[in-house]
Amino acid sequence: MAFNSKKQLSQFLAEDIGKGDITSNLLPKKKITVKIISRENAIVAGTQYAKEIFKIKGCSSRIMIKDGSKLKPNQTVMTVTGNAGNILTCERTVLNLLTRMSGIATQTNSLVKKIPKKTKLYATRKTAPGLRYFDKEAVEIGGGKKHRLTLDEMVMIKDNHIAIGNSLLSLIRKAKKKYKKFEVEVENTPDAILAAKEGATIIMLDNFTPTQIKKTIQVLKNQKLRNKVMLEASGGISSKNISKYGQTGVDIISVGSITNSIKGIDMSLEI
Repeated sequence: MAFNSKKQLSQFLAEDIGKGDITSNLLPKKKITVKIISRENAIVAGTQYAKEIFKIKGCSSRIMIKDGSKLKPNQTVMTVTGNAGNILTCERTVLNLLTRMSGIATQTNSLVKKIPKKTKLYATRKTAPGLRYFDKEAVEIGGGKKHRLTLDEMVMIKDNHIAIGNSLLSLIRKAKKKYKKFEVEVENTPDAILAAKEGATIIMLDNFTPTQIKKTIQVLKNQKLRNKVMLEASGGISSKNISKYGQTGVDIISVGSITNSIKGIDMSLEI
């Protein structure tokens, strides 16, 4: 089933409103124009969704800074015109989503700058339930890749699958019979070699140190397997060490913190 962002945004707004915004209902029926302003440097993300939320309550918006652009302190992100009560009803839902998405995009962009252009930064499935679509959209806006939005997109054989499925080899062979592409998580070099020989599309080197990754890549090269697979570094990667992982020669680096340890960007709505 295709994702319906408008429906999801309506649900976000309804969750906050409950039976009605009883405080804003006290206000006079008055048309106003407001600004959403950034209080810090950031990469903006989520403006189109913010605009859609305001539209649900009959308010019109003008986006001043497009998604993916740099923001400076006190810069206006967007302006909104409409009934005062309706704007205030939308305020917190809009800011929650906008500041979260901008935080993810900013953090992603910061990490992307620390690795070679040929190495792609991937999001993981470590997202908040109900927010995955928006979290991963923000990653892409920040210069990363979404990667497996849902479980039906690609087979990924992980440690718990192997523990239940008897062996890595048996699961790989089952996957090969049904799917052209699949990913395998490994914890040591011999399993990486096995996965490469058996035709894995992507091999995730889980919790490998940069030194271990380099050694594994060399073994794969020696056996003429390196060019047959994509290699992904994952586990314990942060802004402090991502540059070292980028220098190993992997194709992909996946970082869970860009969606599960988020520092929202400071923004406010001003009348």
